[in-house]
This record gives sequence, structure tokens and C-alpha cells, in this order.
Amino acid sequence: MTSRPAPSRIWPLYAVNFFMADMQSGIGPFVGVFLQERGWASGLIGTAMTIGNVAGMLVTTPIGGFIDSSRNKRLWVVIPGACVVLASAIILISQNFWAVTFSQVAQSLASAAIVPAVTGISLGIAKQKGFNALNGRNQAFNHAGNMVGAALSGYLGYKFGYVWVFVLAAVFGAVAVACILMIPAKAIDDRQARGSNEDESKNPPAGLSVLFKHKPLLVLALALAIFHLGNAAIVPLYGLAAVSAGQANGPSFVATIVVIAQGVMIVTSLVGMQVAGKRNYWPVILVSFMFLPIRGVLAYFLGGWWGVVPVQVLDGIGTGLQTVAVPGMVARSLDGTGRINLGQGAVITVQGVGASLSPALGGWIAQWIGYGPTFLLLGAFGLASMALWLAFGAHVKKY
Repeated sequence: MTSRPAPSRIWPLYAVNFFMADMQSGIGPFVGVFLQERGWASGLIGTAMTIGNVAGMLVTTPIGGFIDSSRNKRLWVVIPGACVVLASAIILISQNFWAVTFSQVAQSLASAAIVPAVTGISLGIAKQKGFNALNGRNQAFNHAGNMVGAALSGYLGYKFGYVWVFVLAAVFGAVAVACILMIPAKAIDDRQARGSNEDESKNPPAGLSVLFKHKPLLVLALALAIFHLGNAAIVPLYGLAAVSAGQANGPSFVATIVVIAQGVMIVTSLVGMQVAGKRNYWPVILVSFMFLPIRGVLAYFLGGWWGVVPVQVLDGIGTGLQTVAVPGMVARSLDGTGRINLGQGAVITVQGVGASLSPALGGWIAQWIGYGPTFLLLGAFGLASMALWLAFGAHVKKY
């Protein structure tokens, strides 16, 4: 049995996961409603968000490679923290299209770096045998941070205005930076963090071609890209639909959406960790795909406060399972190559293709045919991901 990581290493890491919430997507749902209240159309909102997402997508794979080779893993949490502070400041100073777009680029850069960075740090502390359990707890703390951050954002936005929503995001980013610096640098094993063999002089890290030759990685990335092409737009569009119909207050409604989903994710990330520990990650990811089409149907029939609970509970289950299973499967399948964080970045990049196109696709379709039919179309992408995952099961079932 491996020994548990020391508290001096593990609690700062849990705190990083808690406060890094806004480095990933914490302010994203609020940006759309914030801009809508200032006269922006849904198509233009989606376009600005998509440009930012594409920028993040383009740098995610190289960042993963940099993290593999870096001797200072903590730096790759400091950089995202600075980007979140910058993004929050810019969007408050100006709502010009290009200023908003630049803020989304900074936010996407933070999101691109933070997941492979924390994955690498966790591997470096717990090593491969302890990674599944540590990653599950990491994700529980991360979802708790999203939930608390969203609740505070909703309250502050409702009582004092949107300025405080973005100020809170900047504070979370700054605290995350302080927490990562509390982890001793020597506590992170760089070789374990990138999944290298014991003797790198005889077995050097694999080349970049591993990304194109590794079939499980390719299947995983493509299935996730299809899934997020439908999934990423549902939350912002659901909020826009309710607010535009006068069914809800913007900040409080968006906060409720996020809080419900993140609360469910806390539980499902721990459940996913247990299932993966006893079996593997393949069935966990398959189940996560199943909830998107159901969400699309429910979002079509249930609007406003009537639908927010079931729609977001299902989102919490599906996404919560993926936050544990995807990094775990990548780490397990690439163990020994020395390219685990590069692989994490590559999967996030391909997944990001779908996620980055989703807001623009959903926004423009909703502008043409309305929100209800758009939810059905977006939900259908989950069926496509399930079909792909089952068709290529021979390549991924053992992980």
C-alpha cells in the first residue's frame, strides 16, 4: 500500500481545487446575462464567447506539453490565477465587443492551463496508484467551490450588481495562487507527474506522435467533442431563455442553475471515483453521455424555475462523472509514456472544439428557431457520443 500524502501537501491542494472554480468556467454563465442586459443579442454573445474558447483550445495542447517538461508545476496555477484577475477587470472596464472578447480569451487561457496543471501536481504527489482517489476528492472540492462561488455571485449580483460577481472571481483566483504556493515544490515528483518510466535515460518520454497513434485517446477526445458541442450551450441558453421571458432575475437565476449542478457534482464525483476504483472508467463515461439527450427534452418542456432543478440535476450527474473519469482514463492509458499532461491538454483541446463552437451554434439557432427546438437539437449530440463510445468499445473498455 502507498502512504497517504502528508496534510501539508494535501489540504493546500484541496483549497486550490476549491478556489480555482472561476479559473474554469465560474463567470461564464454570468457573462451572457450581463451582456444581454446591456443590449447584446444572443448571437453576438455566443460569438464573443466562441472566439475566447477557440483561443483557449489552440493553446491547451502546447500548455500540456510545457507542464510535462516543466520543473515548476506550481507556476502553471499562478498563470491562470493572473488571467482570471485580468479577465474580470477587463469586462468591468469596457463592454466593447473586442474588449469583452479579449477578456474571454484570458479566461480561456486560465481554463486551458489549470486542469492539466492540477492533474500533473496531483499525480506528482499521489503517484499513479493513488491518483484515482485523490482526483475524486479534488473534484468534490472543485465542485464545492463552484457551488459556493455561484451562490455568492448570485447574492452579490442581486444585492449590489454585477461588478461584485467579477470582483469575487478575481478574489478566488488570487486565493488559489496563494494556496498553490503553500505546497512545497519538492513534494511534487516531476517524473510521476508526467507518467514517465523509472529510467528515462533508457526509455525517454514518447514523442508528440503518441497523440495520433493512441487509439483510446482519439476515441475519448472525439466522443467528448461531440458531447460538448451539444452540452456547452445548454446552461447559458437556458438562463437567457428564462431571463428574456421575464421568468427570473438574471443573477439569482444563473446562480441557482450553477449551485444545483455543482451540488450534484460533489456527490457524483465521489461515486464515480468509487466505481472507477472497482471497475474502470469506460462505463462511467458511457453513463455520463446518457444524460444530455434527457436534459434537452426536459429543457424543451420545462422553462424557468419549473425546469431548473431536473435539468441541472442531470447536468450535475453527467458532468460530475466526466470530471473524474476523463483525467483518470488519460492518466491510466498514457502511463509510462511521459506524456500524460500533453495527453490531458490534447483531450481538452479536441473537447474544446465542440465546446467552443457550441455557444455560437446554439445562440444563432435559438435566434432563428427559438430556444425550445434548440434544446432538442443540442441534446441529440449525446446520442451520437454514446454511439461512438459503444462502436469503439474494444479500444477503451480496458481503461
